[in-house]
Amino acid sequence: MAEAWLRDEDEALLAAARLARERAYAPYSRFPVGAAVRAADGRIFQGCNIENASYGLTICAERVAVFQAVAAGVRQLVAVAVVGPGDEPCRPCGACRQVLREFGLEMRVIMAGEDGPVEVTTLDELLPRSFGPDHLGPQPG
Repeated sequence: MAEAWLRDEDEALLAAARLARERAYAPYSRFPVGAAVRAADGRIFQGCNIENASYGLTICAERVAVFQAVAAGVRQLVAVAVVGPGDEPCRPCGACRQVLREFGLEMRVIMAGEDGPVEVTTLDELLPRSFGPDHLGPQPG
């Protein structure tokens, strides 16, 4: 995963993730994260991390964005952008990678910090040899 050439649509997705990060609720970790997913039809859905005093109830920005998209009826996601604090690219945690996996290994993943390099890869590269819906056989509908 190296710094990659950003497409125009990547820049828009990063901008949406940066805006979502401003709304993060992270009083415990002080690690505000924003994410945005792009649906196959071009719509963008944002999410931010939301912490809870009962730490296990905290939810990551990526999952909030995915759940927003699904709640709007989206079933095809083509890209996700994740932005966190610091100079290093913010990478999705394992749980978020698995949730994203539900929507396809070809998904483009754009990772950034406040400053510094931007990394672009695919979900397949971030989550190799993963388990997904295709392992469960034919799905209804």
